[in-house]
Amino acid sequence: MVDIAGFFFLNPKMGYQQNPESMCKSKFDDVGETILGSYTSWLAKHPSALENFDEMMSKAKGKVIVVFLDYDGTLSPIVKEPDQAFMSEAMRSAVHEVSLCFPTAIVSGRRRDKVFEFVQLENVYYAGSHGMDISTPSASKMCSDHKCQTRTTDEKGNEVVHFRPAQEFLPKIEEILKALKDKTKGIKGAIVEDNKFCISVHFRQVINDEDVRILKKRVEKLIEGYPKFRISSGKKVMEIRPRIDWDKGRALQYLLGTLDLGTSDNNVLPMYIGDDKTDEDAFRAIQVGQGFPIVVSSTPKETVASYSLREPTEVMAFLIRLVKWRKSVS
Repeated sequence: MVDIAGFFFLNPKMGYQQNPESMCKSKFDDVGETILGSYTSWLAKHPSALENFDEMMSKAKGKVIVVFLDYDGTLSPIVKEPDQAFMSEAMRSAVHEVSLCFPTAIVSGRRRDKVFEFVQLENVYYAGSHGMDISTPSASKMCSDHKCQTRTTDEKGNEVVHFRPAQEFLPKIEEILKALKDKTKGIKGAIVEDNKFCISVHFRQVINDEDVRILKKRVEKLIEGYPKFRISSGKKVMEIRPRIDWDKGRALQYLLGTLDLGTSDNNVLPMYIGDDKTDEDAFRAIQVGQGFPIVVSSTPKETVASYSLREPTEVMAFLIRLVKWRKSVS
């Protein structure tokens, strides 16, 4: 197995204290996240990035801003059919404008080529499979294991560095993928998505609660036979991933390393916008006071993010405002 543990030094987790009053009305959503009862009290801890934009940018003056974006639920709405999660042309234009002003990366659980197919922008870095598949023009100074990095040349003759810490797991992933398709084919609405270095089992379209229970049980039983893999939860989805010390937070730091930057550099201000549980790893990788972790949520839930946006339309508004700010201070 590839030893990933020594690749980076991760910053300590951001301090987070729950509001005891809001917890009185807590419940659980479909992925087991605690939903806090009072959105108003939640906003006091995770204020709107739009309403607090000027305050945020006052901390950004003179710093190198790097923008990291999740895809599903952040740049595109959550949809029933995973293959139909298209971003709007207006959002694509906003991301394009941002990428002209700041180094920009999209970090998604989707396979990297699928994310590129959705986004269709050349001047953006892409990290697929929760950061287990990254392609950049140069290697990262944050990586100590060169076995995970391979160099190729694209169709334009440019050198590309591929970072794939889970490469050795591909044969088992293909085996699991085939087994999952067989185990779930009798459950109406279940979708098994091949994300190259991880597998997503979607149950958003599984209407019957008993079928959802059966589906989860079958997936859990199957993965018990693969001790080097684990299951994590998302929004109406189960994610099967290799058990390696790697996540979106590590991907964020790897990408900063390709830019010869790091979160410990006081001159660097990373900004990460995401909506799901896997994005929490990226939020934690941003040191307290040295970046902007922004969660996309219209409901109050547990998060270590400092700021919030309600939905993709607010993400677009924030990105547009960020571009205008950059042009105003240039």
